[in-house]
Amino acid sequence: MTLPHTTLTDVHDPAFVARLKEDARGQLDLFRASLRPDGGLAVLDRDGTAIEGPQELITTTRLVHSYALGHLAGHPGCMPLVDAGMRALWDNHRDSAYGGYVWSFDANGPVDTDKLAYGHMFVLLAAASAEAAGHADAKRLRDDVTKVISERFWDEPAGLMQDEFRRDWSIFSDYRGMNANMHGIEAHLSAFEASGEAVYLERAGRILSFFVDHIGASKGWRLPEHYRADWSVDETYEGNPMFRPYGTTPGHSFEIGRLLLQHWDLSGRPDTGALHKARALIETALNDAWLPEGGFAYTLDFDGSPRVRDRYWWPVAEAIGAVATLLKVDGRASDHAWYTRLWDTAFTLFIDEKGHGWFPEIDAQGHPCDRQFTGKPDIYHSLQAVLYPLHAGVSQHYEGITGLFSETSE
Repeated sequence: MTLPHTTLTDVHDPAFVARLKEDARGQLDLFRASLRPDGGLAVLDRDGTAIEGPQELITTTRLVHSYALGHLAGHPGCMPLVDAGMRALWDNHRDSAYGGYVWSFDANGPVDTDKLAYGHMFVLLAAASAEAAGHADAKRLRDDVTKVISERFWDEPAGLMQDEFRRDWSIFSDYRGMNANMHGIEAHLSAFEASGEAVYLERAGRILSFFVDHIGASKGWRLPEHYRADWSVDETYEGNPMFRPYGTTPGHSFEIGRLLLQHWDLSGRPDTGALHKARALIETALNDAWLPEGGFAYTLDFDGSPRVRDRYWWPVAEAIGAVATLLKVDGRASDHAWYTRLWDTAFTLFIDEKGHGWFPEIDAQGHPCDRQFTGKPDIYHSLQAVLYPLHAGVSQHYEGITGLFSETSE
């Protein structure tokens, strides 16, 4: 049965659009406190106070990316954070001795010096977003990190990213993971949108082909997280419970599905079945992971049954982006229902409309808690969840959100 056609326009009435823009502005205003008086960047406590500690690559890069988006959208005061992050990337994270980018530093120099594909993908994302925002140092950064990725992380025969090295590029594990590769897709598509250089689109497509056509299609559209050096699935691996949990992570299926449609759109919408595959990934994760009390189970077993039922903000944010993309391309009544349910959940459980920002974690009673995360550590997922659905495109996000806050639709 063909379901009735629907679009984002059916959901985005003027009052709702105004509410989303208010949330985005509130996020950007709150996280401006990440810029410390000494020019460093910090994560924030729940009340928006900077937390002392080493500056991590994930903090630096995600703030550069997010405030570049804010600048493009027309929010005032964003470029000082982009400037601070770009200085930190070049002067502090970049390793002038061995090349690449270390994970963290403090006033005395590097702290955690491992070189992770995950972190380098975010350096590329930050460079691309800064370039789209017109930052003078962005191309220099993009060229440098692209060279490092090509020489150290890119496994050309496999068409995938290797994961981790010591500071001097010595090998200490044969672990391979989907997470770094998924963010590699995101970063490479963004770099293509910012630069037009075809190598980025081609590499993103090769990674997608492995995880969608090879893994997803053979695993019931569920995506195992962990792999061996030969890229065979490792169903026994269990690492860090947050960043390398056992099983599958439905939030990543939402991201892969959205990115597959972005790549398809940038490639001219070829007849590759991309829409069917993206819908299969997204709908499987929605149906497997949704909890009756609202939100998603963080991890699933390989048969799709919930394993870790903890509820975090980022899977909801990524599901919003994924379902919004389906609504833009092939909207159905079921997509409309999910999109409404997801935003209702976000506003009820995760969005702090008084203090701004999203609570990263809620307990079984639906109250904010600090078991895995402290305070409000991240703007990246939640800002994209608001901004990307507010423009009509499936791709070309930099162009799509430009001037968004100057529009009179609110």
